[in-house]
Amino acid sequence: MKFDRNVYLSNIDLNEAKEKMLEKFALELYKPKTEILTVDDALDRITYKPVYARISSPYFNASAMDGISVIAKRTFGADERNPIALKINQDFIYVDTGDVIENPFDSVIMIEDVIYVDNERVKIIKAASPWQHIRPIGEDIVVSEMIVPSRHQINPFDIGSLLCGGITEIEVIKKPLIGILSTGTEIIEAEDKIEEGKIIDSNSRMFIAMTKKIGAKPNRYKPIIDDYELIKQRIVEATKENDIVVVIAGTSAGREDYISSIIKELGEIIVHGIAIKPGKPAIIGVINNKPIIGVPGYPVSAYIVFSQIVEPLIAEYLKTKEQKKEIVDAIISRRLVSSLKNLEFVRMKLGNVSGKLITTPLNRGAGVTMSLVKADGVAIINKETEGIEAGETIKIELLKDIDTINNTIVSIGSHDVIMDVIASLIAERNRQSSLSSAHVGSLGGIMAMKRGETHIAPIHLLDEKTGNYNTEYIKRYLKNQDVSIIKGVKREQGLMVAKGNPKKIKDVSDLVNDNIIFVNRQKGSGTRILLDYKIKELGLDSAKIIGYEREMTTHMMVASAVSSGSADVGLGIKSAAVAMGLEFVPVGEEEYDFVIHNEFLEEERIKNFIEILKSDCFASELKKLEGYSIENAGEIVAL
Repeated sequence: MKFDRNVYLSNIDLNEAKEKMLEKFALELYKPKTEILTVDDALDRITYKPVYARISSPYFNASAMDGISVIAKRTFGADERNPIALKINQDFIYVDTGDVIENPFDSVIMIEDVIYVDNERVKIIKAASPWQHIRPIGEDIVVSEMIVPSRHQINPFDIGSLLCGGITEIEVIKKPLIGILSTGTEIIEAEDKIEEGKIIDSNSRMFIAMTKKIGAKPNRYKPIIDDYELIKQRIVEATKENDIVVVIAGTSAGREDYISSIIKELGEIIVHGIAIKPGKPAIIGVINNKPIIGVPGYPVSAYIVFSQIVEPLIAEYLKTKEQKKEIVDAIISRRLVSSLKNLEFVRMKLGNVSGKLITTPLNRGAGVTMSLVKADGVAIINKETEGIEAGETIKIELLKDIDTINNTIVSIGSHDVIMDVIASLIAERNRQSSLSSAHVGSLGGIMAMKRGETHIAPIHLLDEKTGNYNTEYIKRYLKNQDVSIIKGVKREQGLMVAKGNPKKIKDVSDLVNDNIIFVNRQKGSGTRILLDYKIKELGLDSAKIIGYEREMTTHMMVASAVSSGSADVGLGIKSAAVAMGLEFVPVGEEEYDFVIHNEFLEEERIKNFIEILKSDCFASELKKLEGYSIENAGEIVAL
């Protein structure tokens, strides 16, 4: 059968060729195939949807120190002039780090603070506070908390966290099957006898390795001679059996370069001829709704085309991208205290704000594996360093590539579970963008905004005089700054109590009851400000609230403390109470909004953030939670 020599249909730029390719297969790429794997087998795989914890970690209240577990009340009044003697098995028991703290014990004293008397008794010279040196249930992971979002590449830290959260199986994007077919009468297998005029098929074996490295599954066919009908038959088979087909050689304009003609006969050519050297004769086509990529036969050309065309296509199927590892300088947003004795590795969040890399330390607890899941990098702090002051520049070893970090929306401020929802929706909409949240409380967010260390600051601050939310605090702390409010959601705040409300708690005034143990939020949080406002309004004395000084950094940790029985009540949002199976006594509705400098409003990542707030997807996700209402979400209020 005789064929005319091929003529290139185009000679377009590489980026344009990629755009044409991705546009053609947009629908196929939008709905990837999935499969269920055990978590142990999921390393480097891409999650299809968010994964939520089924259990809390720790699953029990655990000792954080070697020492003795005691009943805190029995130690009150102990000091150097009035030491208190404790009897073993009656007043205390010895515990090691990680041991279960069982009732009635509710505190741990470090062994170095214990004075040994005899086998039955010890003395202490300092009172223990309730729940000191105890890792509460859910300190690391709280049941129903999002462990990893959708479109997330699972790393070793994630595997540990998923298992700690009770997840043993996970739905991931299925590896695309890449059909690899070499053509050419001169092509032989590596194990065949070499002779003049024959060429060992090295390209397909190289592609197998490149396919595996990027995370796809290769499916190599034996080389086929230059016969139009035989090649056509094999290509038809390959497009039925694989997700992407790569054909090696036969793409140029020679007498036996059949690939473009076969694609035309069976399907459609999108691009034939790309303005790259080597690799110009590359072909991008479609047969049976499957991408078929023709690469030149010369090894260097083949490599260039595969890396520039096939790898990006595979990455789109997998929803992943190659990550780089490098060291960067970043400005630390808050003081970091370090040990004089140890070389420390501190997990950090990173984001680019107005051209400056800003880094924020994550939870440094030895058992907090989620800090590794969330970390963008690691700060290595040398020995003999007392600490790093806010505003200083430190070096960060990146765990994520700098492009992702530069496209991250930095959020510093109040905690809410909707921030995880928004982050997941951002990842679904644009895998190159992300949301980095640091939970430092509403006032902490205002201060970060004032220092220019964040793009947005989630806040819910009640002004005592006016009864208004947020605006008065912004005017007070951010006066003369060009800022606006992005309206968020209204949410219910209330008292979270155990099922059946066994202590019959009706309102904030019940917190001063000697029989009720409270768990608080950290100073500067909007929830803490609301509580103090209510305490003042009712004329209560916070010193009479047992547990007022015990602080948690998120609503979910407060809910976990109540659920575990280490507290009877905590103030928080309804969605956290519902997630933990608690009852909820409403206190009031508040406005959870986002402060932003106006200069950021025109950035694409912020526009995307605002679009998500206004989207039906966001509204749908909120319906799955309880305690929220949307009225003007995404509306910009200039101040």
